[in-house]
Amino acid sequence: MAENDNRPGNTVTTTSLDREIGIRLKEHDARYTRGRRLVVATLAGSDGPKSAAELQANIGSSLPLSSLYRSLAVLGTVGVVVPHFTKKGVARYELAEWLQGHHHHLVCLDCGAVEDLALPQSYEEKVRELVEGIGSTVSFTPVNHAFDIEGICSRCA
Repeated sequence: MAENDNRPGNTVTTTSLDREIGIRLKEHDARYTRGRRLVVATLAGSDGPKSAAELQANIGSSLPLSSLYRSLAVLGTVGVVVPHFTKKGVARYELAEWLQGHHHHLVCLDCGAVEDLALPQSYEEKVRELVEGIGSTVSFTPVNHAFDIEGICSRCA
């Protein structure tokens, strides 16, 4: 597996990540364009979901804003990226769970920053039990879960 080089605008991501995304796009008759690679590389190197404005700031002028939005739309349609909407109405994007693994989010209510949070296995098992328990009380079979912990980040505190 190749090493990540996450400098802004750099198209190098792990070989297996690119391979998986290329296969997914091809299955949906879409190409893995330079712009889409830039978006994926930027998201792969981020510490949490990013807004289009944050992605644009990281990628720079090498990808016009209109192309960025088209890339996000295509990558979202095929299930490569997932949007998360904040209470302020801002969409933040991240790579889908099948690409980056299961995790949750810390959401700052002041600045809107979203950071990834991977729980220790013992906590994740407790969350899974809770989700299954809630599902059984309402005759619902959960297949996955995600939760956001809202609060104030250290930068805003």
